[in-house]
This record gives sequence, structure tokens and C-alpha cells, in this order.
Amino acid sequence: MRHFLDFEKPIAELESKIDELRRMSEPEGMNIADEVERLNEKVERQLRQIYAKLTPWQKTQVARHPDRPKAGDYIRALITEFTPLAGDRAFADDAAVLSGLGRFRGRSVVVLGTEKGSDTESRVKHNFGMARPEGYRKARRMMALAGRFGLPILSFVDTAGAFPGIEAEARGQAEAIARSIEACLEAPVPMVASIIGEGGSGGAIALAASDCVLMLEHAIYSVISPEGCASILWRDASQAPVAAEALRLTAEDLKRLKLVDRVIAEPLGGAHRDPESAIQAVGDAIAEALGPLLALDSTTLKARRREKFLEMGREGLAQR
Repeated sequence: MRHFLDFEKPIAELESKIDELRRMSEPEGMNIADEVERLNEKVERQLRQIYAKLTPWQKTQVARHPDRPKAGDYIRALITEFTPLAGDRAFADDAAVLSGLGRFRGRSVVVLGTEKGSDTESRVKHNFGMARPEGYRKARRMMALAGRFGLPILSFVDTAGAFPGIEAEARGQAEAIARSIEACLEAPVPMVASIIGEGGSGGAIALAASDCVLMLEHAIYSVISPEGCASILWRDASQAPVAAEALRLTAEDLKRLKLVDRVIAEPLGGAHRDPESAIQAVGDAIAEALGPLLALDSTTLKARRREKFLEMGREGLAQR
């Protein structure tokens, strides 16, 4: 059963009518096919109207949609001969971070992704995409492997943030995130990161400090969740819609601020309505971004990457 967001109620009602019509035997004097087509056209008009003017909070809801394709879906669709690699060689394997070797359109690559899960069982298994220190140490190990064998790195980011539990802090969460960001910046190979859903805090940038950051149209990317920001500033999580507006977390805002490199258009109504098209669009964007990077040597790649992120800081200071 399709899940509808609060602001999609008019669409839900129309699609419910379409389902009812399809289950009916055709009454005399009524052409059900024509009526279904008319309602489908109305659904499309409603989708265009609603999705053309989404607020930042509504985009946050779309980015978190339970039917939105997850990192594992992208890996299964875009990476052939994928071989998962597990563990940080120090403490444990973290299922919140997917990692392995495979081929992207014929080229060998190292793949990383934060996986939220798609049902109750998988969400618990992957800890809702919130990695512990061993997840970031696994990512760092994979980036070192990529550098050793000269393999490009592709990452798919979809996380509310790093796991905030006391056991994660006890095992060095902040240090693990910082080292993972450092590994991204120091990787001697091309790296392309895709924000496919929610990009939350250091837990996201730990896998996204790359040569090229791609972002889906209705994804979000922010230093903190709207709820967390509202709880800190107003002591009231219900102010999350206001916080979402202030955080400038939408793809359009981030592209304008030069914090992401490209915004990828989503199918009408969001990636959850047509996952295959969304995944294909991300694959095409990765291929376009990766091509020019492959021609650069490791020294140039690292220097460009370093300058890119330093420039973000300079521009941020200039705007204050």
C-alpha cells in the first residue's frame, strides 16, 4: 500500500477513487478506462502543483519517505558484481554502513553507503542508518583500500546522523567521524558522493567530503535535523518547520550556496513514486561527474578537493 504524506491528501483521495474504479465491473453507459485516464491526468496536475511549491519542512518529509529508494537499492541497481566487505578490523561490523567492491558501468569501484532499511526488521538491523564508530572506521578502511588499488569511490548518503548513544561516544564517535572526513579529503582517487535522502550532520559528511557532491532534488543536507535544531533553539521540537526554513537544507539552497555541485531532478512526485527512474538519473549523473575526474592525477585531485572545501569556509565567512 502506498504511503501518502500529509500534504498529499488530495492525491491520496484521487488515487483511491482510481483504485475503486479499477475494481468495479463496467456499469452500463460508463467507460471506466476514460474515467481512470481523466483522474490520472488530474493526479498529475495535482502532483505538479504540490511539488512545485514544497516548503523546506515538506521536502524533509519527502526525503524521509519510507518508500524512497535506499542506498542498498542504488547499489543493487547500479553496481554489478558487488562483493560486500565487512568490519573495521578493530571492533565489529556496522550494518548501518554498506561497503564493498563492484563495477559501475564496467569500471571497478569501491562503494560506500549509509543504509536506513525499508521495513521494521531491516531498520533495526541497520540501526536506521545511524552509524557507530566502527562504521566510520570501516569506511576509512575501504577508502584506504581504494587508494591502494587506484579505484574510484562512490558513496550513497542517507542518514539522520551518527548514532548518539553513550556506547558510541565511549568508542570514540567524534574521532571516528573526523578520521573518516580526513580519509575522504586525502583519498588519492576520484570520489563522488550522492545525497539520496537525508544528509544529517557529521554522520553524512564523513562519507561525502568528495570531489563532487550530487544531491537529489527532494533530498536534504544539514548540520542538524530540524527537530534537533528546534529543540536547542526553542526547546520545542514542534518548531521543526521553522527550523527547516532557517537551516537552508534544500538542494536548491545548497546549490546556490555552492555546498553541493549538482542537483538531480526527481520523477514527478518524488523518487518514491518511480524509484527506477530516480536511480537511473543518479547513475547517469555519477557517470558524468566521474569522467573528468578520472583524467586527474592523485596530487591534483587532493589539491582540488582541499581547495574546494577551504573555499566553502571563506565564502561562509564573507557572507557573515
